[in-house]
Amino acid sequence: MKDEKSARNRHHARREALLGQLGGVGPFIEGSLCAVKRAGCAKPGWHLTWKQGGKTRTVYVPVELVPEVKAWTREYRRLKSLVRKVTGQSLALVRGHAASRAAASRVRAPTP
Repeated sequence: MKDEKSARNRHHARREALLGQLGGVGPFIEGSLCAVKRAGCAKPGWHLTWKQGGKTRTVYVPVELVPEVKAWTREYRRLKSLVRKVTGQSLALVRGHAASRAAASRVRAPTP
């Protein structure tokens, strides 16, 4: 079975690698970009929708900005994924620490 130190190092290493990826996150924006059909128009309009203070907010996105805003929303989803992964590794460190302390308290000192 793996010892406590190697498990701790594994979670530390994974978390550090994920934190390093956070530095590569580019411009981002929270929300969903949606095409909206407009009456009398062949091309759709574009809206960015997000939640703010429990309310749904929407803003019109000009057609020229659609590719850029799509990239921003993709970066936001990637950022959220990285944050969840870092959180998972940090939780594993906390759980491992608590488990190792509990195991250490069950170990009895050898009698001479």
